[in-house]
Amino acid sequence: MLYLILAVLASSAVAIIMRLGEKHIKNNFAMFMANYFVCSLIAFLFMEDKRPFAPQEGMTFAVCLGLGSGCLYLLSFMLMKHNISKNGVMLSSVFMKLGVLVPAVMAVAAFGEKPTVLHIIGFVIAVAAIVLIYLEPGKAGGSKRSGVFLLLLLLLLVSGLTESMANIYDKVGVSSIKDHFLLCNFLTAFTLAGIMTAITHKRITWKDIVFGIVIGVPNYFATRFLLLSLGSLEAVVVYPIYNVGAIVLISLAGILMFKEKLSVRKVIGFIMIVAALILLNLN
Repeated sequence: MLYLILAVLASSAVAIIMRLGEKHIKNNFAMFMANYFVCSLIAFLFMEDKRPFAPQEGMTFAVCLGLGSGCLYLLSFMLMKHNISKNGVMLSSVFMKLGVLVPAVMAVAAFGEKPTVLHIIGFVIAVAAIVLIYLEPGKAGGSKRSGVFLLLLLLLLVSGLTESMANIYDKVGVSSIKDHFLLCNFLTAFTLAGIMTAITHKRITWKDIVFGIVIGVPNYFATRFLLLSLGSLEAVVVYPIYNVGAIVLISLAGILMFKEKLSVRKVIGFIMIVAALILLNLN
């Protein structure tokens, strides 16, 4: 459970730092490039074998899954930005958070995990709480044009698949070279972010780089601790706690640090989250 708590704290730190940098970051791709560079560097430092891609058992799978995961990382970010412009931040956030359905369903269908009745009830309550907190009446915004809903579903799928990569590696990959998987993941995202930075020709500021470096540290450890927590806990428990726990911390930071108002819907949502966390931790 310690690794899961650390994963929630690190994931929340990423969002809070990004919120702090909203008015300072001018080039998002440059910020993400710096972020993924730091993640790649830390992943390399954690490797016992400093030969990143030396042939050994499980290396081909680690590299291939890392490549796919790195592509999904950046694609998820780009889809989120596109959906926000088309559908508004509230509706887009709902579908991104509902991506938790993908790794949970995959854990049961593909890896044979057997959640208890209490776990299922807790999972349903957690998803309902996410919808209640993010989908406030009159604030969803968005276009009614054909294809908009498909974009939202694509965001849900890609976001969920991105989070699923850690569980797939935990179940199929070789544990001793998990840092090789993480390195390949972040190197791929770094390369793609660098390409997008070059293509857009947008000016890069020193603040883009500094915030990217600062975000990179908790971003790496969020992924690492999530992977480690999956080694000791079932995915149907890990992913709901990982998502709703981050929502609670980020929302509390919004209230205390950014003076955001707490609506009645959010209060009810937080109560539901506490109930869900209790149920998910019962055997």
